[in-house]
Amino acid sequence: MTPLASIAPALHVEEAGSDGPLLLCLHGIGSSSAAFAPQLAELSAYVRVVAWDAPGYAKSADPEGPLDLDGFADAAASLIRERGASAHVLGVSWGGVIALRLAVRHPDLVDSLIVADSSAGSGTDPAKAAAMRQRAAELAELGPRAFAERRGPRLVSPDAPPGLVGRVVDTMAASVRLPGYAYAAESMAGADLRPEIPAITAPALVLCGDQDRVTGVEASQAIAGALHRAAYVIVKDAGHLANQERPEAFNAWVLSHLRITARIPERP
Repeated sequence: MTPLASIAPALHVEEAGSDGPLLLCLHGIGSSSAAFAPQLAELSAYVRVVAWDAPGYAKSADPEGPLDLDGFADAAASLIRERGASAHVLGVSWGGVIALRLAVRHPDLVDSLIVADSSAGSGTDPAKAAAMRQRAAELAELGPRAFAERRGPRLVSPDAPPGLVGRVVDTMAASVRLPGYAYAAESMAGADLRPEIPAITAPALVLCGDQDRVTGVEASQAIAGALHRAAYVIVKDAGHLANQERPEAFNAWVLSHLRITARIPERP
């Protein structure tokens, strides 16, 4: 891979909150910083919340060359360094995979992890890896809007309100494009973090919607079981995007985790 310094793009971030520790939010493979609107709105009363558009997504510039998983993790590391010495890192789905690799590569930058509806990577299974690689061709064939309309509804529970489904689809349609999505899909297809996860020393909260039809409960359980210092939580009545579908419950668990790991106050 080309050195990160020569290919890392200008990153767009959404920020809220002026006091407390840094909480960096990393979105899923079909999303953007817009996915963290409920966390920016509520958690910013306690911490400084920064949510990125990953390289090649939404309002962030396209990288000048391919980024692998290490490249995405290093881009997140640079973002942390720009804003402080370290951060609590919240990653959803693909963002959770980046967060785990970030904790392996840059343990000094990660105060704690919140890994939601994620996995050890699609490289744990050849069929999953092949399906992930096929997504770039699907996006090229369909275009962002039709691609989002096909994939978006599955990211929430079957009983999710139409308004939420519409927001998820709109966010995906406005966020994904080539080549960034292809780089992200390849980073997932090549990832198998099972050997690395036990080496992570940061305290972690692992959450999963009980109706997650994408990565599934078992994948989150495997992450939690492999980490040395982890709490595992099921978010009831939520699909793959638990942070958006059940934001009150999700945020309450994140705050509980931060009260322990960052010693934030009970009230802002």
